[in-house]
Amino acid sequence: MMDDQVVNYESFSHIVKLKKLSIKPKSDNQISYFKAIDHYDVNFGIGPAGTGKTYLAVAKAVEALEREEVSRLVLTRPAIEAGEKLGFLPGDLTQKVDPYLRPIYDALYDMIGFDKVEKLLLKHVIEIAPLAYMRGRTLNDAFIILDEAQNTTPAQMKMFLTRIGFNSKTVITGDMSQSDLPNHQASGLKQAANILQSVDDIGFTYFEAQDVVRHPLVKKIVRAYDTFEDNNQ
Repeated sequence: MMDDQVVNYESFSHIVKLKKLSIKPKSDNQISYFKAIDHYDVNFGIGPAGTGKTYLAVAKAVEALEREEVSRLVLTRPAIEAGEKLGFLPGDLTQKVDPYLRPIYDALYDMIGFDKVEKLLLKHVIEIAPLAYMRGRTLNDAFIILDEAQNTTPAQMKMFLTRIGFNSKTVITGDMSQSDLPNHQASGLKQAANILQSVDDIGFTYFEAQDVVRHPLVKKIVRAYDTFEDNNQ
């Protein structure tokens, strides 16, 4: 987490101003997140649901595209719900995983509009795909987001991180308490956080229950589960 003092949100210079709307940070950690994304080429946003880690990353990606700082957006996530395995790609994997990418689509529709998103998808300016499709590629001149990264294996995470090319920015988001990996498999997100925490030029922002910006009950639910898990470790 970046060290930040209490900031006057109204005067904050890192408000994301898009053509369709402006997006303001709503907590100190969200401010830290915006600053980290501006400063580092690789960033991790880690924390519970509802803290804005994916939505805000998409906002920064759209901002970079509108400013012509990158030529495309690549948005991905592991597709274990659809049976994604290393070395195995069912022909209809994209169709199977599409419903699980809905939060990213919804964020893009908010920020760009449905019609324009569809046009940019057709032109491959925006690419939304399962993580397995990243293998063997080098992603230059792109803003890349890996969502639900807690569901990556260590091998998948390493594969993804080594796809990064020139003039690219990458944000990895996830919630370590929500892994769906089978048989208690190690999470690539957790391993990456341990291995890369001390590496220069990589940013880490850790969100907490206080950063939840959904219904107030969500914040209470997250805190209750955090307390339960802490007491049962």
